Amino acid sequence: MQFGSFIILCGLTHFISLWTFTVHSKAVAVVMTIAKMACAFVSCITALMLVHIIPDLLSVKTRELFLKNRADELDREMGLILTQEETGRHVRMLTHEIRSTLDRHTILKTTLVELGRTLGLEECALWMPSRTGLNLELSYTLNNQIQIGSSVPINLPIVTDVFNSAQAMRLPYNCPLARIRLLVGRYVPPDIVAVRVPLLHLSNFQINDWPELPAKSYAVMVLMLPTDGGRKWRDHELELIDVVADQVAVALSHAAILEDSMRARNQLMEQNVALDSARREAEKAIHARNDFRAVMNHEMRTLMHAIIALSSLLLETDLTPEQRVMIETVLKSSNLLTTLVDDVLDLSRLEDGSLELDNGPFNLQIVLREVIKLIKPVASCKKLSMTLIMAPELPTYAVGDEKRLMQTILNIVGNAVKFTKEGYVSIIASVAKPESLSDWRPPEFYPVSTDGHFYLRVQVNDSGCGVPPQDIPLLFTKFAQSRGSSCQTPRAGLGLAICRRFVNLMGGHIWLDSEGLDKGSTVTFLVKLGICNNPGSPIHPVALKGRASHGSADLTGPKPLFRDNDQIASTKSRYQRSV
Repeated sequence: MQFGSFIILCGLTHFISLWTFTVHSKAVAVVMTIAKMACAFVSCITALMLVHIIPDLLSVKTRELFLKNRADELDREMGLILTQEETGRHVRMLTHEIRSTLDRHTILKTTLVELGRTLGLEECALWMPSRTGLNLELSYTLNNQIQIGSSVPINLPIVTDVFNSAQAMRLPYNCPLARIRLLVGRYVPPDIVAVRVPLLHLSNFQINDWPELPAKSYAVMVLMLPTDGGRKWRDHELELIDVVADQVAVALSHAAILEDSMRARNQLMEQNVALDSARREAEKAIHARNDFRAVMNHEMRTLMHAIIALSSLLLETDLTPEQRVMIETVLKSSNLLTTLVDDVLDLSRLEDGSLELDNGPFNLQIVLREVIKLIKPVASCKKLSMTLIMAPELPTYAVGDEKRLMQTILNIVGNAVKFTKEGYVSIIASVAKPESLSDWRPPEFYPVSTDGHFYLRVQVNDSGCGVPPQDIPLLFTKFAQSRGSSCQTPRAGLGLAICRRFVNLMGGHIWLDSEGLDKGSTVTFLVKLGICNNPGSPIHPVALKGRASHGSADLTGPKPLFRDNDQIASTKSRYQRSV
């Protein structure tokens, strides 16, 4: 109201002043003076009021500017939120499309298509490391505007910069990585960015047609905006590219793991098929072996026993010398064939684990003498000296498998006689004692002395043709042949192989020593036997099956007590197997 009065009074004063240009009366002069004084009064009051009004007006204006700036910030934040939501939506959409498949070629192609559609790209390409790891090869493009397969060296500075940057970086339009589109005519240089794509532990997967690379290796994805719109990259678009590159790396690692697991599954299936086939073949072999064993055991042995019995009966009749020689040849051949059949059956039972020891008390010294009785006729024909030496501590009775022990000794002594043309064959039997084991024990055998048992040591020496050192490991192998032997008949067959199986089954060890050809040989074996304190009472079989446990027992050589050199006639027995 004051300001309005001031304006009105000022206006009236100006109108009254117009009258001063003409002659006016005293009344007019008084009125004009009063008006001017009122105007001056109102002006003073208004000026005084403005001193209080102006700060209020300034504070209102300042508040208005603050609110306006705040509104602008809110608008920008809202725009950023909307942009982030849009970016997140695009990322989820791209991630869904990328992870909808686990085929790596489809993943990469889908990535380029979806990025091109979402960002409105002119071109998008992917540079993959070559097999040598020295170049980057153009492997995938969006619009195929340039030939696939072009390469750039991986040691270029711009490539190194992209590898070292964890975020998308802009590229000059004329750099080698940006040559993903043919630019002809007049154009505005496009805005191009590149981002690295980690190939996570690719060397662990060995994918079919993908090169083996170190653990830290990268591909490069190049994105080009249209050249005719003058468009530039925005921050949220670059963030979107970074996120998509990471998602592609994860999807590629999943695809590699899947391919590796599929390959492992296929290999496992092939191995299972092979194992099943091998199992069927093994079952067939087992059935064939059982059938063969049945035929050998029931058919051939029955016939051979009939031939042996009939030949023995014929020898008791009146025969001419020629007929007797022929019948004896038939009998000898039948015995040898029966021995071979028994060896094959024993080896078959040993290999499948069905052979068990028949442990019981027996006269150990009689077993040793019986071997001499069986071998001496053949040794006498060859004019060989046969000697049996038994140590004084050797017990008369023992507990074990008498049949297998006699078979083992007979095989070894028979071989010694067989391959000795002149000289001697000696058998030394003793109890192994833990005093001087290191003097002769082989390093691979560690016998353990226990209560109720002892180790029988049997050593067979001969002056025969000997064995070359390189052939000694082959002698206890089935049908092995000494390549350097000068003997007419090589040491080949099943005898020593079966002896080794029997000795191992009785918890012992067997080995052979020879200084070379024509220097003789020594076969030594240990077996674990039970101590028989009262041979007249029933004795439970002692568990001797299996190898001896490792230990530190010591054994000593024997001292001769008596010699058995009696000449005893030949006895027809199945133990004539190695003669």
